[in-house]
Amino acid sequence: MRRPVRSLITALAATSFLLAGCGSGSGGGGASAAPGTSASAPAPSGTITVFAAASLTESFKAIGADFEKKHPGTKVNFSFGASSTLATQIVQGAPADVFASAAPKNMQQVVDAHDAADPKTFAKNMLEVAVPASNPANITQLSDLAKPGVKVALCTSAVPCGAGAKTIFEKAKLTVKPATLEADVKAVLTKVTMGEVDAGVVWATDVLAAGAKVKGIPIPADLAYSSNYPIAALTTSKNAETAKAFVDYVLSVDGATALTHAGFEKP
Repeated sequence: MRRPVRSLITALAATSFLLAGCGSGSGGGGASAAPGTSASAPAPSGTITVFAAASLTESFKAIGADFEKKHPGTKVNFSFGASSTLATQIVQGAPADVFASAAPKNMQQVVDAHDAADPKTFAKNMLEVAVPASNPANITQLSDLAKPGVKVALCTSAVPCGAGAKTIFEKAKLTVKPATLEADVKAVLTKVTMGEVDAGVVWATDVLAAGAKVKGIPIPADLAYSSNYPIAALTTSKNAETAKAFVDYVLSVDGATALTHAGFEKP
């Protein structure tokens, strides 16, 4: 009676051994990967070019440096300028990997051309009047810009800071005749810091970046103009993984901290 039991035990042991062997991967030893899983995404590497609004110059240079430290082997190059100009360059085929605009309108131009998709708003900026530190024209409020003899620098109306200034003047029913129209906000700021004009309309972040060289005069709340800043990786990027990683970093807590330090508001 004992021989059949011993035979059964032997058979079961052999079956268990065969099943265990079938469960091993072809590499031996390790457990097989769960169905549907894949290797993790490659770490960011290589160089990307970021087209960004001129008002992002200081904050994005800081963010770029931090990104490179966090991801050794990466390099972030920047091209700063008027959002409208950068959008046109991208649509016309300029090589870039990321676009950060000072206004949704310019980003939409790139999206409509299928050069970007799913942009994310990452910051907000407010327009402000900037005057030289010495304030030679004694400007204390927005309406002073319309006084005879006051030299004012503005952005062209195609640029977000120019379109915003136009909106403010229309709401305030002010007629301001600019002494000069500049291609981007940094050019306006330069005119102010050099004392070539009595005032300019720039972003609040530009006033902060200029430090003691200028004095900022806030625009009344009922006339205030703000703009949301969107960012997106470009569909034409030759380094899509790193482009996406940079966008994610701008949207991260660390990116938001750098932007807040530069004077941007949360969107």
